[in-house]
Amino acid sequence: MKVFILAALTADGFVAKNANHPAQEWTGYQDKRLFAWLTRWGKVIIVGHNTYKTFDRVLTGRRIIVYTSEPDKQTPSEGVEFTNEPPDKLLTRLQSEKVTGVAICGGLQVYNLFMQARLVHDFYLTIQPLFFGQGLPLFDTSVDMRLSLSEAQVSTADNTVILHYVDEAAIDLDVASRRKE
Repeated sequence: MKVFILAALTADGFVAKNANHPAQEWTGYQDKRLFAWLTRWGKVIIVGHNTYKTFDRVLTGRRIIVYTSEPDKQTPSEGVEFTNEPPDKLLTRLQSEKVTGVAICGGLQVYNLFMQARLVHDFYLTIQPLFFGQGLPLFDTSVDMRLSLSEAQVSTADNTVILHYVDEAAIDLDVASRRKE
């Protein structure tokens, strides 16, 4: 199962001005296209409650799992479930359900949660041609991970850069497992 972070960032490194700032207000066409393509491929999106509240419509064909401290007090709707499971247990459950791809789509606390658990090995980052000057960073916890650039795309149409990074440790593990075969 591929577990990846999918995030839009300003050129100065912020994912939002504040917890209630929806990405769809400031991201461009290429980011929206990448989001749609990757989440339709993976079919599972994990977000925090604040990020979920910024969604302006139902995302058809995708399952949304929302982290909240009180999942039993939430009103589920079709395609949406609420959880407070530890990330490793949630991913184990999803793998047993034959899920092939999981997009971790924010916010800050959810990004931190999955990074601290070392469960993410792919990163799709869309750099938007904006500066916020201040706001929410991608992480606000200690993260020590060396990445390899897998792919880069530049869109002159909306002046964005799309970067796909892979955790070098995951690459090393994959190479080592192939050698043993």
